[in-house]
Amino acid sequence: MTTTPRLESVLTCPVCGHARREVMPTDACQFFYECAHCKTVLRPKPGDCCVFCSYGSVPCPPVQQQRGGTGCGTGCCG
Repeated sequence: MTTTPRLESVLTCPVCGHARREVMPTDACQFFYECAHCKTVLRPKPGDCCVFCSYGSVPCPPVQQQRGGTGCGTGCCG
C-alpha cells in the first residue's frame, strides 16, 4: 500500500522559535535552511537526512514513504 507523502511541513528554528510553513522538495533532501527571523542556518541533526526531519512538523517525503509517515531514523534517504 503506497501512501501519498505530505509535501508541507512547519520548520521551527531551535534558536529563536520562529516557525514557518515550507514546501518540501520531493527529489532531494534539504541540508540547509536559513531562518527567516534570526538568519541562523539550520543543518540536520546527527542521524537525520535533512532539516525537515530534524526541525519540521512532518519528515521529508522519502522518509514518509520509507517509514509509513513516522519520524526519521538513522540512515534514511539512502
